[in-house]
Amino acid sequence: MRTLALLLCIAASAAAAEKESKISDGVVKIGVLTDMSGYYSDIAGSGSVTAAKMAVEDFGGKMLGKPIEIISADHQNKADIASNTARKWFDEEKVDAIADLVSSSTAGAVMPVAAEKKRITLLSGPATTAFTGEKCTAYNVHYTYDNWALANGTGREVVRQGGDSWFFVTADYIFGKSLEEDTSKVVKAAGGKVLGAARHPSPGTTDFSSFLLQAQASGAKIIGLANAGLDTVSCIKQAKEFNITPKQSLAGLLVFISDVHALGLDVAKGMYLTTAFYWDLNDETRKWSKRFFERQGKMPTMVQAGVYSEIRHYLEAIKAAGTDDADAVMAKMKATPVNDFFAKNGRIGPDGLHRHEMYLAQVKSPEESKHPWDYYKILKTIPAAEAFPTVEQQNCPLVKK
Repeated sequence: MRTLALLLCIAASAAAAEKESKISDGVVKIGVLTDMSGYYSDIAGSGSVTAAKMAVEDFGGKMLGKPIEIISADHQNKADIASNTARKWFDEEKVDAIADLVSSSTAGAVMPVAAEKKRITLLSGPATTAFTGEKCTAYNVHYTYDNWALANGTGREVVRQGGDSWFFVTADYIFGKSLEEDTSKVVKAAGGKVLGAARHPSPGTTDFSSFLLQAQASGAKIIGLANAGLDTVSCIKQAKEFNITPKQSLAGLLVFISDVHALGLDVAKGMYLTTAFYWDLNDETRKWSKRFFERQGKMPTMVQAGVYSEIRHYLEAIKAAGTDDADAVMAKMKATPVNDFFAKNGRIGPDGLHRHEMYLAQVKSPEESKHPWDYYKILKTIPAAEAFPTVEQQNCPLVKK
């Protein structure tokens, strides 16, 4: 009997040890790598860290009996800092996944490092379509939006409204160029024409006068702003100062609620934009957003809401897989639909792109706004099948033809 009891004890101990070993290093550690102090800090920054912590707290703070930790760092919008931080996190901090990344240059630097280490990247801020196309990896999820969705949502609708000639003011790096290219295709396909583009350095440009004057001289009905963050805010303000907007209309191709807040409704009113999330969309979005507001003092951007949702989905996938092994977790994330305040029946494809509904919105006038942060009129819900490219259109080399 003693021998049998001893054998049962050993077997139980072995089973417990095996269960514990399913969480590598005894902790699920997620790094939020974002812009904490620069051009995109309002879009993501400390708000993304807050959203990540809320996701962990709402999940319960533990995974299979092991703690879940959030760490964060400022990549300063520099690719080398982002890649070096990621490598250190993976090698020394034992980070399992990196979330946000906010800019396309930093995401493009981190994704190959993560793929090499077999760790997961969860992109909320970047927009470059190639991240689930020719630059896709087996360990990446492009979660919140991409340039294709932004171009189709805003570009197509503006042409339908009569804005059939365009000139672009573009951030001169991968994100801006990709957004300009994708929107140009949509404009032409809808029957419009593109008259040219002026590309500005980013970040670092504060005077957009020469770029806006080129746009004005083109005679285009629409000036498409293929930039983001403070670049977009500055362009809109200076376009009004130069008296450009009464004669030509602006199309903000990547506009956030934080941008509208900074501009004020008198400046931003009437602008069309495409968004993945709006805090005042329904009871679920309002409930979560008010909790976020209590911590952050402002309503969440779609990037920050996306960070919460992608981390919750990641944690649920670990729980379902019974392990934090990246291959098993990615399989569960792709097999399981996303259903929360951010997305309904969202699906992550074999290319890593999260396809979900998007929303065409128009900025309200001061007279239309009834309470603080009441900024958008939702004009159209864009179905996932229309909002995002198909797997076949992406040309991800990992997807079998």
